[in-house]
Amino acid sequence: MNGEEARGFPAFPAQAGRSTRGRSWWGRAWVQALEDTSLDQGQLRKGRRTANTGQVGTITISPGRLAATVYAPDDTYEAVVQVDRLDDAEWTRFLDQLAARAGHIAALLDGEMPHDLVDAAADAGVPLLPGIGDLDPSCTCDSWELPCLHAAGLSYQAAWLLDEDPFVLLLLRGRSRESLLDELQRRSSTPLVEAPAEADGVPAVAATTPVGQLPDPPILPPKIAIEDLAVSGTQPLADLEPATLPLLVLDAARRARAQLNALLSGAPDPWILDEWQDSVRLATDYPVLRERLAIAWNRPAALTLGVQAWSYGGAAGLDVLEHRWSPDPGDLARARTELLAAADDDLAITADHNHLTTSGAIRCQTRLDRSGRWHPYRLVDDEWHPAGPPDRDPTIALATPDNW
Repeated sequence: MNGEEARGFPAFPAQAGRSTRGRSWWGRAWVQALEDTSLDQGQLRKGRRTANTGQVGTITISPGRLAATVYAPDDTYEAVVQVDRLDDAEWTRFLDQLAARAGHIAALLDGEMPHDLVDAAADAGVPLLPGIGDLDPSCTCDSWELPCLHAAGLSYQAAWLLDEDPFVLLLLRGRSRESLLDELQRRSSTPLVEAPAEADGVPAVAATTPVGQLPDPPILPPKIAIEDLAVSGTQPLADLEPATLPLLVLDAARRARAQLNALLSGAPDPWILDEWQDSVRLATDYPVLRERLAIAWNRPAALTLGVQAWSYGGAAGLDVLEHRWSPDPGDLARARTELLAAADDDLAITADHNHLTTSGAIRCQTRLDRSGRWHPYRLVDDEWHPAGPPDRDPTIALATPDNW
């Protein structure tokens, strides 16, 4: 198929304490698919240690496949994880979605995977992110578990690669970065267009205007890091810690960039936040500010829960944590039917506005946000807590590890 190629990634050194859950929402979705597929939590724990202790060698990623040599204390093993590739028709539909908004391309080039791009692709029948059972691990070791600890370690490190470059996911689905950009460039070519003759009799030849290729939209500036800032000539307020000012300047620059991205892509403006919501966002994005914000609001428990909700679902995640609303009853009925069909045991399901709560052998809750995505919740000390990233499938609530 067009666009096939392989990429090699150097082995990660030992990284004690690094999270294997993924930093990006798409990296976390990859890990969720891995963990939802596994039937052995012990192998996953060993896989996390394998990833963090630098036992996984060079990772090779090609369409439909990632592979690496894993250097265990007792032997050396070859671990492979296979993923279904998109067919030509699916790629055509995906490229149609991608080409429709210049901001999506800019976001991918900037290392971001827009939520609405993945949602639009899914609505067009193109599965970009894997789900339960979509990852097919294998290994040369004699373990019968799927995944074994070696394939699990490889998969957890793959999430780190996805965090840095979403084109890794697209390569796994079958197309290289270069072939995708070439195809998008080809699609952007526009033939010469002739303007019609004026009604008052101007000759058509005189009114013919070669339009040619339209100019490219401006490109988003790259993300800046705190070390790129030049904060000078401004003194922070007396009660503001010196290290806080650069973070606020950095945040303002990133917010301005998000507004520009929305303008270029034709997407809605970023969520308009009130002061509390913006504090939760800041505490999530800049953990060093968390304690100060908790003291300022005198709501440490609420801030901790809000950060958890924002980490999983952004502004929409915080909204469903704090507010109820009344969705279309048909949406609730369909979700109830899917939950009943997916459960092994009979479920008693109660509805409260946009919340569906199960009782019996499985206790879980799922909350519908205003864009049609369901957020899983778990019960912790008689309080419902966010349990994972949202999904258009309400049964994701049944698949969270706490409900196994």
